Amino acid sequence: MKWVTREKARVDRIACPWLIQKFVDPDAVFLYVPKDKVMDVAHREGATPFDIPGAELFHFEEDGRQFVSFDAVIKKYKLKDPALLELAKIVRVADGGSGSEVEAAGLEAAATGFRMLAKDDLENQRLQFPLYDALYAYCKWKVEEKGKLEHTGH
Repeated sequence: MKWVTREKARVDRIACPWLIQKFVDPDAVFLYVPKDKVMDVAHREGATPFDIPGAELFHFEEDGRQFVSFDAVIKKYKLKDPALLELAKIVRVADGGSGSEVEAAGLEAAATGFRMLAKDDLENQRLQFPLYDALYAYCKWKVEEKGKLEHTGH
């Protein structure tokens, strides 16, 4: 399936493709186009738009809290993995939201640096996917450690 979003990706527009390819559509093809062309390309190519106003997979508010497109993908596809939910907190803060996840500052800095190094968005995606693999592994560990502490009563 094809997916389309705005060009010059940084945090959410790289996190979403990682999430989609790992947990929703392993054969996903991603298109990065100018902001004003996203919906036209979506219609022409039969692609699913994301992280663009007017798309189903975009920022939303729920119970007075702001969520990003990464959260919208998790919600739409009913992903329940506790490590993904932990990673979503980091992505949300790194993408400009509020929260106390200290890891978000590092993600935002790394995402900005990767965008500066990459020749285009597909290379940026290729460079950043291992970062999300590592953050996901970290979040799995974090969730497991928290579970151990709760189990032992600490």
